[in-house]
Amino acid sequence: MREGPLDMRMTTEGESAADLVNGLDETTLANLLFAYGEERKSRRIAHSIVAARAAAPIETTAELARLIEKSIGRKPGDAHPATRSFQALRIAVNDEFGQLVEGLFASERLLTDGGRLAVVTFHSLEDRIVKRFFDPEKGAPTQSRHLPQVVAETPRWIDVAKAVKPGDAETSRNPRARSAILRSARRSSAPSRPVSLENLGVPRFRGAA
Repeated sequence: MREGPLDMRMTTEGESAADLVNGLDETTLANLLFAYGEERKSRRIAHSIVAARAAAPIETTAELARLIEKSIGRKPGDAHPATRSFQALRIAVNDEFGQLVEGLFASERLLTDGGRLAVVTFHSLEDRIVKRFFDPEKGAPTQSRHLPQVVAETPRWIDVAKAVKPGDAETSRNPRARSAILRSARRSSAPSRPVSLENLGVPRFRGAA
């Protein structure tokens, strides 16, 4: 919404959003926008970005936002058409899914029997990871009745609460809370697991390092 450097990093390390926008090939960029931003028009956006950067690098947030809006249009009342693409780039440059997974498993190691963990997420991709972390059976592949049955492990999390979303009063006070989802669970006495992305539904895309 404001003019600024196309960076998006929480630190000064690693690639910036500008590095990705100006350096990724068209297919990889489209795959990133689709996987991390759930942007259905990712290929059209990527094509427009590659065409524009051929003339000059894309260096500011407003420049990229205008380019995306021109590429896919905007309907009255909808969120800005660049929202999903900016989400995808921010997630990529900060390894947000990796940081989330590391934090969840660190909490599992640190909390003792009876300790409660509460996690607030702000989009469906994060929420899916947290949901499956608390209840791994949700993401486990279906077992065939023709094969030996795998014995379920002792759950690390019990009393898993239903997802809580903000009500009208909260969103009127704080509009940014409109997409928030709170999930919580209580730690059991089962030993903690090693860090693993398996069955958590962490998005991947072709071309990722």
